[in-house]
Amino acid sequence: MCLAEKKAINQQELYTREGRTGDDSYDILGGETHGDSHQELPIFPLGLALEATKHFSDENKLGEGGFGPVYKGILAGGKEIAVKRLSGSSGQGLQEFKNEVTLIAKLQHKNLVRLLGCCLDGNELLLIYEYMPNKSLDVFLFDSTRHAQLDWKRRISIINGIARGLLYLHEDSRLKIIHRDLKASNVLLDHEMNPKISDFGMARIFGGNQNESNTSKVVGTYGYMAPEYALEGIISVKSDVFSFGVLLLEIISGKKNSGFYLSEHGQSLLTYTWKLWCKGEEALELMDPVIKQSCVAAELLKFIHIGLLCVQEDPADRPNMSSVAVMLASDAVPLPQPTQPAFSAGRSIARSGQSSSSDSKICSVNEVTLSDVSPR
Repeated sequence: MCLAEKKAINQQELYTREGRTGDDSYDILGGETHGDSHQELPIFPLGLALEATKHFSDENKLGEGGFGPVYKGILAGGKEIAVKRLSGSSGQGLQEFKNEVTLIAKLQHKNLVRLLGCCLDGNELLLIYEYMPNKSLDVFLFDSTRHAQLDWKRRISIINGIARGLLYLHEDSRLKIIHRDLKASNVLLDHEMNPKISDFGMARIFGGNQNESNTSKVVGTYGYMAPEYALEGIISVKSDVFSFGVLLLEIISGKKNSGFYLSEHGQSLLTYTWKLWCKGEEALELMDPVIKQSCVAAELLKFIHIGLLCVQEDPADRPNMSSVAVMLASDAVPLPQPTQPAFSAGRSIARSGQSSSSDSKICSVNEVTLSDVSPR
């Protein structure tokens, strides 16, 4: 189906619309264009992608995503690209491919990764992105050596950039988009370490004035899923706000929520943060030691405060991203007191009803389990 490099296709001709479930939300599967009936996307010939990536050689491989590997490519003119190759063994791959092609072509924001084109040729399904030389945030944040490159000023810039990108998705684009899989590995960094949200394969569009939706198919990543989504399949902008709060606390601490309870602390990152917060100034112990010299204590406490507001168990208590952006930008805005976070969503959203005994007294009302989840 690959034609010429510059040739474009109308996305309405590529995909047929899936059945709807009775509300105005849907997975982004083409056909529905919200007024963008002339939206076009360049098609890359398979041969061009093969040449650019040295036939998907291991030396060009940047990493492995939930739906397939990503390769660095260099075009004839020297332009660097990232090629996401759909894995043939991925059960949700085709849907994810359609989601990303249809959605990202419509979005333009400096904190969202830019889709340059796609390729559909037989069994090969490729997405061509702008190349991010510094890979993803997790490569720095959770690495024992590289995390030192993220001083406090840089971390603030990354947090603010992610917040701006998410606000655009929720409120400022012509669509209302719930990402559903915001995490450190889905935040790419350009040559100046500016963050760009990527991977829209699980995203969902809300129509009209719709604020939430239900799904029977819960997909996402351990440690980032909001409890109401993990347990009941309820999707809303507050689901993304929860994920943002987890990510914010990870950026401050340099620790990964999904693995934190396995560490010497014996509890989730959210549990640990809440216990420190309840002890006042001890919340400063959350910070990654490498930022001790560069951060301001009052500013750090404010960011922890905002993070805790975002991960509150009741989605109604969480702020929306426009409020989060204001709170991040201003020291004059009074912040409400956070309520207890959903501790268990940061631990094992698991296949058993058991929880850590060390947390049982605190988390008895928050014990959550999940039997149908697709970790990335």
